[in-house]
Amino acid sequence: MNTYLLGLTGKWLTLICAGISSLMNSGLIISEEKYEVENIDQTKNSVVEVTEVNYETKRIYNDKLPSSVTITKQEGKSGLAYTNEDNQLDVLKEPISEIVEVGTGAPGEYVGKMTGYGADCAGCSSTGTLSCRTREGSSFSLTQHGETYDDAEYGNVRILAAALDKFPCGTIIKVTHANLGTFNAIVLDTGGAMRNASANGNVLMDLAFISENDPEVFKATGSNVKYSVQRWGW
Repeated sequence: MNTYLLGLTGKWLTLICAGISSLMNSGLIISEEKYEVENIDQTKNSVVEVTEVNYETKRIYNDKLPSSVTITKQEGKSGLAYTNEDNQLDVLKEPISEIVEVGTGAPGEYVGKMTGYGADCAGCSSTGTLSCRTREGSSFSLTQHGETYDDAEYGNVRILAAALDKFPCGTIIKVTHANLGTFNAIVLDTGGAMRNASANGNVLMDLAFISENDPEVFKATGSNVKYSVQRWGW
């Protein structure tokens, strides 16, 4: 907790960002807001003790997040208070708590293979309707909705087919691929090859495309692909 003394002259002491910044070198950042402290005895100069009020950190434990993942849901911000004539702290600005979500689920770090498939692949439906339902319970078609999904937490992500007994529907995975780079994807589909690989203790995932004719389908095939789970299921 940092404390500073400011001279109080006239009826009001006005605290603004520019005035505080010139006196405080502690890294405390105050927004462009004005705070006023009344000087009861205007005939005398007074000293006001301004105190930084530290914020608290609140932790939320979530088993949907892998144990390697921690997410800051809300940034903490320090408050501001002054010592009045009764030697009590009067709050000028309430501190804002920092909220951190801490994963308690399985770690979710894997290395495996990847292939690519399109909605028009052999054995696929012509619309590329996926095996999983969305969070809202709707069906999803590659030809109607595209090869990406708009997730409420992770934004626009690619679509993966995986072994659903190991990677439930809605699982978010950060993929690191030698040809495709690093990107986020969501498990919304499955297939026999993925299930067979999982049964043998291996990881194989299939990256979804609208058509098999997309040249990126070939580039999706690779080994030593890193899969890092960011969220387990919906």
